[in-house]
Amino acid sequence: MGKAVIVRDATEQDIASIQAIYSHAVLTGSGTFEYDPPPLSEMQTRWSSVVGYGLPYIVADIDGQVAGYGACTPFRPRTGYRFTVEDSLYVAEAFQRRGVASALLAELIARCEAAGFRQMVAVIGDSGNAASMALHRRAGFEDAGSFRSVGWKHDRWTDIVMMQRALGQGDSSPPDAAGLQIQERWGR
Repeated sequence: MGKAVIVRDATEQDIASIQAIYSHAVLTGSGTFEYDPPPLSEMQTRWSSVVGYGLPYIVADIDGQVAGYGACTPFRPRTGYRFTVEDSLYVAEAFQRRGVASALLAELIARCEAAGFRQMVAVIGDSGNAASMALHRRAGFEDAGSFRSVGWKHDRWTDIVMMQRALGQGDSSPPDAAGLQIQERWGR
């Protein structure tokens, strides 16, 4: 068995490792539709934006190394979507199949529930990404549909699969005090 996965907040010192993990995913995978790896400065801007919204941006640390990272971003910018977040997860190739993604996703779910969010959406690049779909199903996500051939990457058309999971009370009640704090934090 491998060493323990420690999930913690990402810091500015982690951005270089996060950028390396994401760059590999951009160049070799179909989980993201970016073609060119963003430079370190852009990854820092993305991290600052997520943290500025009060959303989780976390890393999985194994023996002092960033093994993967995860973040939640607003699902859409319009006010009516403010209680819904979208998750993103990336794991370094050397640490895949060691429970890193599961640990990250569980922590994102817990933090977003505690913050008062009501829905989490996963937009999975490539309908052939069985591992990501299985990970999300194990975490309680359900299939919410797909879009066929909306991306072109690695010389082929690529689908996206939408999955969704209720957080906390989901849609069974109006936003509570935690949800109203989301509204205040986002200036709406």
